[in-house]
Amino acid sequence: MPLTRSLSMGSLSGLPLWDQEELPVEDLLLFEVAWEVTNKVGGIYTVIQTKAKVTVDEWGENFFMIGPYYEHNFKTQVEQCDPPNAAIKAALESIKNNGCQVHFGRWLIEGTPYVILFDIGAAAWNLDRWKGDLWNTCSIGLPYHDREANDSLILGSLVAWFFKELTDQLQDKPNVIAHFHEWQAGVGLVLIRSRKLPMATVFTTHATLLGRYLCAGNADFYNNLDKFDIDREAGERQIYHRYCLERAAVHCSHVFTTVSQITAVEADHMLHRQPDVVTPNGLNVKKFSAMHEFQNLHSMNKLKIQEFVRGHFYGHLDFNLEKTLFFFIAGRYEFSNKGADVFLEALSRLNYLLRVHKSDVTVVVFFIMPAKTNNFNVESLKGQAVRKQLWDTAQSVKEKFGKRLYEALLRGEIPDMNKILDRDDFTIMKRAIYATQRHTLPPVTTHNMLDDSTDPILSNVRRIGLFNSRSDRVKIVFHPEFLSSTSPLLPMDYEEFIRGCHLGVFPSYYEPWGYTPGECTVMGIPSVTTNLSGFGCFMEEHISDPSAYGIYIVDRRFRSAEDSCNQLTQFMFSFCQQSRRQRIIQRNRTERLSDLLDWRYLARFYIHARHLALCRAFPERFKMDSLAPPPNQGFRYPRPPSVPPSPSASLHSTPHHSDTEDEDDHEPYDEDEEAERDRLNIKAPFTLGAVPEGKKKQPKNEA
Repeated sequence: MPLTRSLSMGSLSGLPLWDQEELPVEDLLLFEVAWEVTNKVGGIYTVIQTKAKVTVDEWGENFFMIGPYYEHNFKTQVEQCDPPNAAIKAALESIKNNGCQVHFGRWLIEGTPYVILFDIGAAAWNLDRWKGDLWNTCSIGLPYHDREANDSLILGSLVAWFFKELTDQLQDKPNVIAHFHEWQAGVGLVLIRSRKLPMATVFTTHATLLGRYLCAGNADFYNNLDKFDIDREAGERQIYHRYCLERAAVHCSHVFTTVSQITAVEADHMLHRQPDVVTPNGLNVKKFSAMHEFQNLHSMNKLKIQEFVRGHFYGHLDFNLEKTLFFFIAGRYEFSNKGADVFLEALSRLNYLLRVHKSDVTVVVFFIMPAKTNNFNVESLKGQAVRKQLWDTAQSVKEKFGKRLYEALLRGEIPDMNKILDRDDFTIMKRAIYATQRHTLPPVTTHNMLDDSTDPILSNVRRIGLFNSRSDRVKIVFHPEFLSSTSPLLPMDYEEFIRGCHLGVFPSYYEPWGYTPGECTVMGIPSVTTNLSGFGCFMEEHISDPSAYGIYIVDRRFRSAEDSCNQLTQFMFSFCQQSRRQRIIQRNRTERLSDLLDWRYLARFYIHARHLALCRAFPERFKMDSLAPPPNQGFRYPRPPSVPPSPSASLHSTPHHSDTEDEDDHEPYDEDEEAERDRLNIKAPFTLGAVPEGKKKQPKNEA
């Protein structure tokens, strides 16, 4: 079978080499099963989509993804083709001949992996029979009204059926590895193991079912992990059958993985199995050849956001946009889990500090969280129309002014500035000014909310009194819809918007990984995260002083809510005190961390999990010296020598302008020297397993 082997896992400069015996991928087939294959639901879609390229680079045409079939997704994202493998083709034909629909093709994303998509609806006539099989096999019953669980059973049964046909076709070789993501796909794993199919299995939980439910219910989750009656809690929330499926998948898999250390602790208590490997989530990092390129993108996209702000705050635009910072929070609308409650309270305190210190810095905060709306509100649309009308008026007057000035200069005259504009021009300009008058405050939300009175964000905005009044130094814009470049209000996609902002704030209480701060990091935008998010824990492990690199980590695990809120307020206030030069330097440092989040580095954890699964499923054919990773060891990113550990340590006692620099305030900074020092000093916080015999060990770094 043709293979593409273009990637070296130790190819990133400065990151530690890892001596791992390569798997004979020519003799193996790898399948990845997830509900989100070609089907965007949540963060798992980002995981499997971005990881596809490095997996295809390693496995070539021996890698396949399996998920549910949705007609619209298939027509817009998949190029239909025939399976390259005769055994897979025969297995799919057998399923089709028995009255079920299955589709095969290439998913049109980076790497273009093969996908196998099962039609859930076309196989629903088997549901009752498959429910009986599940009960007879595992004693797990599914209620008729839980459509998601029923669909998961149909997909799982089809997946198990496919693997039965495939392994029968393959007989003894090649060996099959199947990697399942989350409980919706885990049903297939349970059925495969109960039928004793000769396969190696890996199960990854990205967040435990019960953990998400308990945190959403404002339980003191992390301080009571060992005190919860798991069965009772699941039963009270009517998810006991889902919990049973999740726990069965965890215990049936050869290798169990989670996406972060904090989720590993949670899984140990909720699912009663310690993960074998932690597999952090990564991104496809596109590096720029010159450092200034991503800074230019920041400037360009910031101008687009400034244009929106000019329209949204028309009539109240009494603050200097050159001294305005843009903060944002984005993600699913889980008010407490995502930390929006703590963020709003901290914004109220930040507003007080900026007013007390008479700061001329203004902070505009965007909440990008989808909620139920019925349309854009009229006031927001009117604001953008007024801004455009004012721009058109200014352009027409400028054109007349320029033409008359040009003609006067051609005649060799210095024009009389009192006569270069006529009375009509002044009338037009006065009318434009009067059109910007406003007798109401700028709206907090850009859309008409269906549940305005009970909406958590709006209710808390009313409580803290941040209504975008002239005296407020913190302004709030709630955009209850995902961003789109076709929007008439804020025509930007999410990536452009991130690049245009100054700080992403994600003070989550429950965040097994957290892609939003990771996306900020690879784009060179500083962010706030917490030590209860997988991303925050990962950065704490890798970096000696995260704040110096633009990663501010709020302690929400060992501090009270009040102390955490004060810490977040101080982080934001210190950020507001930075000069423009300091922000540019910090963005450079933040962007350099992107190597840590690159799948070319993090995919090695998945490689280790697959190898471990093969060793456990086929011990006579695959060997590893040790099945458990050794304790944590290694070095971390050091604090940059050219800066103090925190921005506030190098600042004046009161805020100063963001667009000016004091002559004596220049810090010694050599970008190339700092980058080289970082790359020489970064080491993995833990190794992945014992080095196989005959392999050369990585020499220790003398620090």
